[in-house]
Amino acid sequence: QVQLVESGGDLVQAGGSLRLSCAASGIIFRINAMGWYRQAPGKRRELVAAIARSGSTNYLDSVKGRFTISRDNAKNTVYLQMNSLKPEDTAVYYCAAGTSVALASQVNYWGQGTQVTVSS
Repeated sequence: QVQLVESGGDLVQAGGSLRLSCAASGIIFRINAMGWYRQAPGKRRELVAAIARSGSTNYLDSVKGRFTISRDNAKNTVYLQMNSLKPEDTAVYYCAAGTSVALASQVNYWGQGTQVTVSS
């Protein structure tokens, strides 16, 4: 089993920055990919950013150039640096891990979620 513990969500003004962290513990060798999904009220959960063990990344188009995902394999931790935040970034952000996180149906492990609220 793998446990994911997130931190870093907060209320911030538009244009501000936040950094989310997700620490994984447990049977880590099962994890190849880690990433962040988000879900706003009334909307489906969407993949924001993902990173493979190799370091390759992919991003949601609307966050490219503003968000950066990184991974510290020694600490089994993934980060999401979010800059130039916009009100439309407001959502609950979920850490995800597994052999793949490209689709929500492929995710093996989820964090509990952390709220990010961006005020205009």
